[in-house]
Amino acid sequence: MTSPSNDAHDNIYDPAFVADLFDRCSSNYRKWSAVSSFGFIYLWRRQCVARLIPPKQSGAVAVDLMAGTGEVWPHLLRRFPNLDTVTALDISHRMHLEAVERLHGEYANKITHLEADALQTDLPANHADLVVSTFGLKTFDTNQQTVLANQIARILKPGGSFSLIEASDPKGWMLRPLYRFYLDGLLPQIERLCLKGAHDFSMIGTYTRNFESSAHIAEALRDASLTVSMKKHVFGCATSVAGYKHSAISEDTP
Repeated sequence: MTSPSNDAHDNIYDPAFVADLFDRCSSNYRKWSAVSSFGFIYLWRRQCVARLIPPKQSGAVAVDLMAGTGEVWPHLLRRFPNLDTVTALDISHRMHLEAVERLHGEYANKITHLEADALQTDLPANHADLVVSTFGLKTFDTNQQTVLANQIARILKPGGSFSLIEASDPKGWMLRPLYRFYLDGLLPQIERLCLKGAHDFSMIGTYTRNFESSAHIAEALRDASLTVSMKKHVFGCATSVAGYKHSAISEDTP
């Protein structure tokens, strides 16, 4: 794995930069994300899916934004076994290849892959019953998060629900200095030692510091006329937003 460019002019939120970053780290993504998060990433994905509202009709469609290598699909398909299809959208070509490689037969016929920028997807309006995203939000700046919120509102069917989760910066937590030391100091050293000098995964320190929490995306989703609630996980080390697009249903809240 090669190291990313250190050019000061690199924009870490540029779609080409993000695609290249995840292309490089795709082969190690599943194992390294699990190890570096001490297994919390599995729990957080399950909790994210648990916040979705079950579709009332059969043949439902889910969209997994910034799908990566598909770690959330087993959670989705276990909770919603009657899903007709999951559209896995990701900008990284290598992530799609890794995802296809690891697909089990029971999932393969339910997953549709779409290599695209989530900010510019041409998925039709009112397309999805469920929209989910696990750990892709941090790669968007605040302006891009606003665009993404409008895309989610556009592609959700009336009554459809969404749930998004992201690693965050737990400001106010007494152990935050230790958490920051791990992300900003220790994790890069471990990665360089274990992954032949790479420092792709250690970008999570920069991304989480800049992202702070899901507060901005929550407000952007509200501005897009969606009902939204925000939740902290493990003292704010991750934050999630969940909600739905208004329709005849109003009694169900995530």
